[in-house]
Formats: sequence, C-alpha cells, structure tokens
Amino acid sequence: MDIDFPLVLVVLTFATGLIWLADRLFLRKRRMAGVSASDSSQDSEAEAPKEPYLVDLSRSFFPVLAIVLVLRSFLVEPFQIPSGSMLPTLEVGDFILVNKYAYGLRLPVAGTKILEVDDPERGDVMVFRYPEDGQTNYIKRVVGLPGDHIRYRNKELFINGDKVDSRFVARLPPMELRRETLGETEHDLFLTLGRPGGSGEGEWTVPEGHYFVMGDNRDNSNDSRYWGTVPDELIVGKAFAIWMHWKSLTSLPSFDRVGSID
Repeated sequence: MDIDFPLVLVVLTFATGLIWLADRLFLRKRRMAGVSASDSSQDSEAEAPKEPYLVDLSRSFFPVLAIVLVLRSFLVEPFQIPSGSMLPTLEVGDFILVNKYAYGLRLPVAGTKILEVDDPERGDVMVFRYPEDGQTNYIKRVVGLPGDHIRYRNKELFINGDKVDSRFVARLPPMELRRETLGETEHDLFLTLGRPGGSGEGEWTVPEGHYFVMGDNRDNSNDSRYWGTVPDELIVGKAFAIWMHWKSLTSLPSFDRVGSID
C-alpha cells in the first residue's frame, strides 16, 4: 500500500498547529485559572501547571513540519529514480531535486495552481503524476508543447514536420548512444540495437494545456506514445539536479555524480 506522503504531511502540520494554537488561546488559560487561588505567583514559570504531553509534542513538531511543508510544496522536493526509462541521463537509484515553482506555485495535495510562473519548455526533464491514476510520480523529457504535431517513425522524431537533430555518438551494445537537440537543450539518448523501429510509432497532436513526453531510453520507456499527453494540472515540477547516486542497496551512497540535468 502506497502512503500519500504529501497528504500525511499536510494533516500532521495542520493537526499539530491547531493543537498548539488551541492551547495558546484557550487551554493554557484554563490550566492557569485552575491553580490554587492561594498561590500568589500564578504567572511564575516554575509554578505554572505542566503542559499535557500532546500539547508539548505539537508545540515541538509544528515549526519543523511547517518548514518541511513549505519547502517541499513550494520550493524543492527530492525524488529517487526507480527505473531505467531516462537512461543515460538518469540512472536507476539517482536522487534528484525538483524545482516546485518553475511551472507555477501549486497547493499541496490538491495541485491547484495559485500563481503562474513559466510553462514547460521543449527539452525540460519534468516530473508529473501519471495520467492514468493521477497519483504515481513519473519523470520524462518534454518533447511536444500545446499545439505541436508529433511524429515518430523508424526511431526518428519529427516536430511540426521538422526532423529533430539526432547525431550518432557511440555503439555501446546493446545500446546505441545518440545526442539529440530539443529546442535549446542538447541531451543524450539510448536506442536499443537490433530492435525494430515500429515500437511506439505514430502521430499525435498535442491538445491545449497538455504536453507530450518521452523517455531518453527511447525503446524502453512507457510514455506519451502509449498513454497520451500530460495535462498541466498533473505537473509536479522541473528536475534540475542529481544530488546523490545510490549504486546498490548494499553499497554506500556515492556523491561523485552531483550535477545539473541537461
């Protein structure tokens, strides 16, 4: 069972905040009023009634939870890459940072945009929620913008009738390494040697408010070629850096791959 961490974080933040606020406004006054009238030093900290455990816990955790909520919801959120669909750009196990405000500020959990900033650009590496369930986080590269006509034939990509520049770099069996230029972004991609070019072929027109995305591991990516475009309301943010790579479950984390995502 997957845990909806953003929802849990929001609930905990509001719960601890409400308990702390209720104590400050009402409960503490009642405790103080209950101190013996014969005690002339009710406002002394030493003689003040002890805070209930839940209130003390909420007062301690609320500021921490609030800071984490703001940072994670509106600034930067960490993710880990679970699959090889973005090879060679992102390896399995890479920990990445995602800019949450690059495409506009959104309310946590609901995802409603409350402030326009910029729109995704062709070539961006974007995190979004999988359109078929609206919950699972996916990461792909933006290929098509609203209104674009996309065609993919024989492992060649065409946008609005123009062939996208893709240059051979090396043969790395079972892969062929190529360098592609999307807009102002140049990046590497993998094609599987010996695999027929019919996989994922087709033509699509990107609807308004939607984006066409593909993985850099072109023959091994579940992307817009198979399930359609990504609506704006499901966008999470723009991936911009790799801050750690976990080589395996039994090895220590390696910090030698920290850098930006081209």
